[in-house]
Amino acid sequence: MTRQRRPSLPDLRKRCYEILEQGSIGDRASLTVDRLLIALIIVNLLCVVLQSLPELASRYGAWFNAVELVSLVVFTLEYALRIWVAVEHKPYREPSAARARWRYMRSAAGIVDLLAVLPFWFAFVLPAELRSILAIRVIRFLKIARYSPAMRSLLEVIYRERRALFGCIVILVGATIIAASLMHLVEARAQPDKFGTIPDAMWWAIVTLGTIGYGDVVPVTAAGKLIAGATIFVGLIMVALPVGIIANGFSEEVHRRDFVVTWGMVARVPLFAELDAGEISDIMRLLRAQQVGPGGLIARRGDPAHSMYFVADGEVEIELPHERVRLGVGHFFGEIAVLRRARRSANVVAVSRTSLLVLEAHDFHALMDRDPRLSKRIHEVVRSRLGREVVSPQGDIITEEVEDTDVMKDRE
Repeated sequence: MTRQRRPSLPDLRKRCYEILEQGSIGDRASLTVDRLLIALIIVNLLCVVLQSLPELASRYGAWFNAVELVSLVVFTLEYALRIWVAVEHKPYREPSAARARWRYMRSAAGIVDLLAVLPFWFAFVLPAELRSILAIRVIRFLKIARYSPAMRSLLEVIYRERRALFGCIVILVGATIIAASLMHLVEARAQPDKFGTIPDAMWWAIVTLGTIGYGDVVPVTAAGKLIAGATIFVGLIMVALPVGIIANGFSEEVHRRDFVVTWGMVARVPLFAELDAGEISDIMRLLRAQQVGPGGLIARRGDPAHSMYFVADGEVEIELPHERVRLGVGHFFGEIAVLRRARRSANVVAVSRTSLLVLEAHDFHALMDRDPRLSKRIHEVVRSRLGREVVSPQGDIITEEVEDTDVMKDRE
């Protein structure tokens, strides 16, 4: 018998990095850890909010403290492990491990991770009257950005559009000063306590431009009301500018991510691996979305195959005669169907709610008819792949479907 090699310390560190940061597609350990940490963050934030109610704090104080202790242990351990595995993170790679870890510790993510555990440690040394600093625990909400693609995208958009947003702030400051100066000129005599100075009038200008309008300071002169009306319209523009910039940037970011993910899925298919960028883009335009509920039948064994599928979200199970193969996000199956009139070699069922990208055979053939060069390259790839394994690591059932096709042709 051969003895299994015990994992070395670098191997263990790399595995910890994959679990904490981002493992490979379908890495259940990484997905489980991410979900548990997100759940703990949400529970912790709820406890911080509810603990501020005196009646709940006195009744369930022990439970709140237990949640905080568990959070403290988990987040402290997470922070220590992230420092340890920082040498595996490409942006932090340095000639020495100490410098790589220091880079992580002073990064934005490292500071948020540190602030997630510092408040409770301070509670052991701070006097009772200063323990209100524990309210800073709500900063743990920022940790969700590490696990939420949507929040990461939003933060990236804000950073990318920072110059435009700064320009909006400059315009807002200028509009505030102008509106406050005009209102001071026409309302100073009528309301010296509210508009007697430009700084006094700036409170009204900021509230009006922000479209809040508390109503605590209002003009009484005709000229003042005209200026207020104009300021309100300018305020609508002031609100719309940053909202439009962020919304447009967020939409572009989501589309870019979807494009990159879809591009990666298409380019990984052996059938399309040798195509250039333009040809892959042409194929991507043919994809359509399909949603399948848990237990839904995607393909039935023996049915004519007319399309191939990419798993964009969820999980599917291929029911082969002697085994069951599960495919997660990024995998594909049935690509031989886009070329030949094969029959399905297995049932394919959705394990959970699944989002698929579907490439219909007739659409793909129409593209190949329009581009003979693409058609030639595709058929060269198919000929080179005949005789390979029944199920590839990506989940395509190419050889078995080809064999089924040949049998059907012989019968005909």
